Amino acid sequence: MVEGKPLGSVRERLLQAADDLFYREGVNTVGIERILERAGVAKASLYSTFGSKDELVRAYLETRSRELRARIEKRIAGVDDPRERILAVFDGFVDRVEEGSYYGCPFVRACAEAPPAPNPARDVSEAFRTWRHDLFARLAKEAGSHDPDTSARQMSILYDGAAVGASMHDGPAAALAAREAVERLLDDHAGPSTNRKKRAPTRKARTK
Repeated sequence: MVEGKPLGSVRERLLQAADDLFYREGVNTVGIERILERAGVAKASLYSTFGSKDELVRAYLETRSRELRARIEKRIAGVDDPRERILAVFDGFVDRVEEGSYYGCPFVRACAEAPPAPNPARDVSEAFRTWRHDLFARLAKEAGSHDPDTSARQMSILYDGAAVGASMHDGPAAALAAREAVERLLDDHAGPSTNRKKRAPTRKARTK
């Protein structure tokens, strides 16, 4: 994100400020006053636009969800082979981490700070995770998995684990390890008609 005062409508400016501060520092750490200062708007404007900080958090995460879904869909567009489409999702994640400024999964971070009861962070996170699970399950079935639902659950766990590892200390290595594990998982869950010779090459970390 670009540092400095956001431009655009009041809603856009509040969302830009929230997106930058919430993602970098955490939902609970960042108070309303900092959002207002960064956005350059009055407190009344925030409450008239979103109603509460919780709803601003919801809007922030919904924006992140739409952007991530669009990024994944763009990455797999034009890839015909279902197995390669699954690996393309993880390739996209590797690239995201290698771009820099990766602070972890915004949904994991927000939920870690949220109370256990139903709340905006958990609502949006659950909706995104359901979409991702359904995508993995559909592609796994097309790739010949004998148990697409289990394959999808395992791929989701690998994705989430890589997100945590990448944000803590492993960086791209965690994302690459997850991709390699998914390759093996696809082989293990493949049906008898799957041609296992058509494997994508294992990616390696970029050298600097």
